[in-house]
Amino acid sequence: MLVLALCAALAAACGAADNGGVGGNKPIVAVNPYGANLAAEGAPKRGGTLTIGEDREIVSFDPTVQNANPAAAAVYDSLMKVEPDGTVAPFLAESMTTADGGRTWTLKLRPNVAFSDGTPLDAQAVVVNVQRHIDKVSSPAHQAAAQIASMTTPDPLTVVFGLKTALGDFSTNFGGAFFGGTLGMIVSPAALKQYGDQIGSHPVGAGPFMLVSWVRDAKLDVTRNPHYWQPNMPYLDNIEFRPIPDTDSRSASIQNGDVDMIFGGYNQELVRGLANPNLNVYYGPGNAGEFLYFNLHNAPFDNRDMREAIVRGIDLNALSASQYNNQMVKADSLFDASSPYHTAAASAEWPTFDQAKATQLVDAYRAGGGNPDFVFKTTTTRQAFAEFLQAQMAAIGIHVTVQTYDLAQFSSSVLQGGDFQLTTWVGPFDNPDPGASRLLHSGGNGNYGKYANPQVDQWLDDAAATQDPAQRTKDYQQVELQVNKDLVVDFFSRSYLSTITKKDVKGMDRFLSRDMWFAGTWLDR
Repeated sequence: MLVLALCAALAAACGAADNGGVGGNKPIVAVNPYGANLAAEGAPKRGGTLTIGEDREIVSFDPTVQNANPAAAAVYDSLMKVEPDGTVAPFLAESMTTADGGRTWTLKLRPNVAFSDGTPLDAQAVVVNVQRHIDKVSSPAHQAAAQIASMTTPDPLTVVFGLKTALGDFSTNFGGAFFGGTLGMIVSPAALKQYGDQIGSHPVGAGPFMLVSWVRDAKLDVTRNPHYWQPNMPYLDNIEFRPIPDTDSRSASIQNGDVDMIFGGYNQELVRGLANPNLNVYYGPGNAGEFLYFNLHNAPFDNRDMREAIVRGIDLNALSASQYNNQMVKADSLFDASSPYHTAAASAEWPTFDQAKATQLVDAYRAGGGNPDFVFKTTTTRQAFAEFLQAQMAAIGIHVTVQTYDLAQFSSSVLQGGDFQLTTWVGPFDNPDPGASRLLHSGGNGNYGKYANPQVDQWLDDAAATQDPAQRTKDYQQVELQVNKDLVVDFFSRSYLSTITKKDVKGMDRFLSRDMWFAGTWLDR
């Protein structure tokens, strides 16, 4: 789910051979985006250790701390589960329903569910966890939690949420991925009491696994939770997560069999994986994708003409050739063309590559007393992209200074701190709520460029409130069109967030963001 996760393409074509429609200049398309055909894989086998290569070190297991943490879904199950079609199904909870058009929601918990420490997952545990998101403004789920006016517990297995306004899809906030912000991953209150602010290093959940050891920047081990609520699950004995931040090393680790699975963030990993007949690839481009963030409150990008100059000044064909193995999945709008929320009018509004026009806009800005030169801040892995951008901007009369940071510093200090003029991010999402609101709403926790348009806020709020699919579609199409008119960010590519596995890794069940459900994963060995 949407989950918001950092990724970008690296330089140098990988020379992958043509295989199964991938290679050369053939386009990348979705392949098993939500996982495997579980019914066709046969009876699961029990036992074994799954070794996973991550693209970064985990920051925290605290659901109120924004970071990418693929191991979170191993330790915490989710109360609800957002399905590929956007519907919300019960998972750890038994149901979540509304009888008054979304103003009041009733969450029913399954009986006899325990955390891995043996304490019960009851209504009070849910209230304690949701209250943490309400209290902590920096929580990635705070925006959703702030809509709650009251929480009552009529019995130990029921929580009734009274909302400040009707929200037709409020339950989606209990079924998404960890990074994007979710109210559905519940921490043991006993552990919260014991560890306090250090809970992020000592997670205790009701998921299929529990933390055994964590040596930062080396490996993290989880083992089967003896109190797990799903009978005879999980199938695996253990999972080992290894941070492998170097893209070439991570790609090599799955190619040569050092690990069983990698979470790929880059175009080159995806292309290499698709070209290798000994590997399985799970990928879907999703909505939004990779884009440049404008800081709309600072010069020069508080000026729309300068934002248009950037969009018109980047040759996407050249970018694809130099950075994306000639296989860039181009983007020009918030929603993918396959989405029912996409409108052709938004794509028609998007500025096309035109160096002459871009140069005119830059010259006019400079003649008016503005300075079009800027600092481009990005991660150390984006150096090749930064150099490409420098050359493209030089061609239209802009001098770009590049500053790079390690991923953790970039995420916290640069992006979340709003300390940038232009930077890059990738924010793919399956469903527009809460994904689009987090990116575009004036109160969105992923709105790092500080975009504020009251009309867009109203459309987003209306889309979240309505239970009419036709009205929701209309609202999101209006949002997409207005965002392209305002040039809020520079869309240029869809996401390349992939999961790549050995052939004997089975039971894959995932979001497009790469977050996955581990209880059903097994090894055919």
